[in-house]
Amino acid sequence: MSSPVIRVENLGKKYLLRHQQQGRRYKALRDVLSDKVKAIFQISNFKIQNSKSTEEFWALRDVGFEINQGEAVGIIGRNGAGKSTLLKLLSRITQPSTGRMELDGRVASLLEVGTGFHPELTGRENIYFNGAILGMGRLEIKRKFDEIVDFAEVEKFLDTPVKRYSSGMYMRLAFAVAAHLEPDILVVDEVLAVGDAAFQKKCLGKMGEVSSGGRTVLFVSHQMNAIEQLCSRVLLLESGRLKTDSPDLRNVIRDYLFGSEDADIAARSQWTRKDGQFDNSWFAPRRIYLGDQNGTALAMPVSNDGDMWVYIEAEAATLDPALTIGYAIYSEGGGLLYWSYQTDSAPEDWPIIERGRFTLRGRIPARLLNEGVYRLELIGGLHHRQWLFEPGKSAPQFFLNIQGGLSDSPLWAAKRPGLLAPVLPWSLSS
Repeated sequence: MSSPVIRVENLGKKYLLRHQQQGRRYKALRDVLSDKVKAIFQISNFKIQNSKSTEEFWALRDVGFEINQGEAVGIIGRNGAGKSTLLKLLSRITQPSTGRMELDGRVASLLEVGTGFHPELTGRENIYFNGAILGMGRLEIKRKFDEIVDFAEVEKFLDTPVKRYSSGMYMRLAFAVAAHLEPDILVVDEVLAVGDAAFQKKCLGKMGEVSSGGRTVLFVSHQMNAIEQLCSRVLLLESGRLKTDSPDLRNVIRDYLFGSEDADIAARSQWTRKDGQFDNSWFAPRRIYLGDQNGTALAMPVSNDGDMWVYIEAEAATLDPALTIGYAIYSEGGGLLYWSYQTDSAPEDWPIIERGRFTLRGRIPARLLNEGVYRLELIGGLHHRQWLFEPGKSAPQFFLNIQGGLSDSPLWAAKRPGLLAPVLPWSLSS
């Protein structure tokens, strides 16, 4: 059995959050002078804090695990769960507040686009620069140079400063350097989302090669199908603590996506806005739910033997012709089934959105979805300009529990294989 190359015990990271005192709309001269005096005392004695304006926040607490050589381990959890903080600690970018960690070998980290690159240097220079940071000798980097350039597909721009690269080019080169310079431990955060589908597939293949070659991979992603494809084990973080450490990827992913209890799923079968959530002047959602043709909410579980409608109640303060609103549906394993927008049809058929409150609805055809649990997420933005609700970025969401109603055939009384179960017409060809 392989020996551990990563050992983590009681790891914790604390930050001090400073809050502006309520009720002050401006600073008088005496406030400025007071702040300067406080700063002097805080420098000389860090323990002196203003209890009214400082709050402790534990991004990670009491985390412990071991990872063996050659393992590919996925790290999942909702935004704010502590995933990126854990990777920064393991990459030695920041120091822990409590606990200890041991890493045996050279670590290459890719935590955000362009990590370890200097924007004024060219692509060629940054390959050598980044390799030197990883502790590689010049001859060792030169031996891998052509392979890195081929993988990144940036040969034509190799002598261009990387500050002029697109985010996709930056990403390709950064990943190629990190993966090809033979680190003992490769740490990759949710940066593959920058690349296109073909490059993501290429990166997953390369990380698989790294792992099968006896090196260790830590992979953070919101794409559960990528986690299942690459990893043999998964760590689930929740509110800064390690909730689950298991090789049973499917059950841990289900717990992460839907909660471990059916009652929990039923309780989250619609989304209703809380004060201050997701407000913007173009499109502020108020409620999202699954209903029948008349707008009556459907109770879960629901049969798919009739049309269902996704209702989006919202408010618009500013009109913009580029506004697109829709939803995405994800399978139980986290794979995307499809997107649907109100602008998918011919322009003359688009619903007209006016200022104030409005309700959009989109149809889910009868007998399209198979039995199972699905996650429905709001998506939308100003087309080709900006996301208002970006897929996978903590947008409003709720869950569908589909049961029965698969077809009229006596041969199919149980769940069918596959993600979808459409009833499609058949006939004899004349």
